[in-house]
Amino acid sequence: MVAHLSRGNGRTGHHGRRAAPMSDINVTPMVDVMLVLLIIFMVTAPLLTVGVQVDLPKTKASMIRGQDEPLAITVNADGQVYLQETEIDLDGLLPRLNAITGNNPDVRIFVRGDASVNYGRVMEVMGTINAAGYRKVALVTQQVTRQAKKRPKRKK
Repeated sequence: MVAHLSRGNGRTGHHGRRAAPMSDINVTPMVDVMLVLLIIFMVTAPLLTVGVQVDLPKTKASMIRGQDEPLAITVNADGQVYLQETEIDLDGLLPRLNAITGNNPDVRIFVRGDASVNYGRVMEVMGTINAAGYRKVALVTQQVTRQAKKRPKRKK
């Protein structure tokens, strides 16, 4: 009869030593989840913009940065006014605006006017908003693309 004797304190393992526990955190699954979420947000973010389709005029002005989500008032090609995505009369705009903002004059309001709409109609909407005491009113435009910046050569 052969007896098997182990060294050390009776624990099994290679030469009586035990493997130390791993202290590293595996971040691969977390990175995978974050990348999937990033892709989802990149795809859905453009879909969350205001739903009224307008052809915005182009400009070289830079983007306006802010922390809070602005209200959007849109004037489409037919001169109809929309508060966010709801069509509204100009007379009913201020009561709805006051109800949404809680009479806060510091709320950011973006006015989006179609490029083909009469300039006077957009100014009428902006004047109504401004006369109600709202101070942070801005016009929304599209930035000029590189191809739009190129001017055609003149014929001599």
